[in-house]
Amino acid sequence: MRHTPKDRRGGSSSKSGRDAAGPSQRQLRAGELVRHALAQMLREEEVADPSLVGASITVTEVRMSPDLKHAVCFVEPLGGEKAAEVVAGLNRAAKFLRGRLGRHVELKFTPDLKFIHDESFDEAARIGRLFENPVIQRDIAQVDDDGPLSEDGAA
Repeated sequence: MRHTPKDRRGGSSSKSGRDAAGPSQRQLRAGELVRHALAQMLREEEVADPSLVGASITVTEVRMSPDLKHAVCFVEPLGGEKAAEVVAGLNRAAKFLRGRLGRHVELKFTPDLKFIHDESFDEAARIGRLFENPVIQRDIAQVDDDGPLSEDGAA
């Protein structure tokens, strides 16, 4: 019988290690630190880019690379207005924000920042509109009247 070698944490010693399992606890913790710091910086400090003047920006999520050297920051401007302009402005100001971020978080490396518009709000609104559709409402009411669906989708 052949044994698979274990790493120090008791898991298998695959090179990537976390592909199927998702981000590590360390990545999640560092992402939250960066998210909170960015939100505070965007609230308190003025960024010189004209597309960011007066913009209220929500940092919804920060995903860190496994080595914590890169951060993908998901943002949503208030009301979703001018999202492309705001994201472009944040990406232009990324080096400035990275420099400020180094003073707010204690990480071995200050991560490079990349900003992306968070599409989850638009998707949630789209799904909400679908549920308001009379045809969908009828189908939902029909399922409720028939009782819960079984695993194969039959009532």
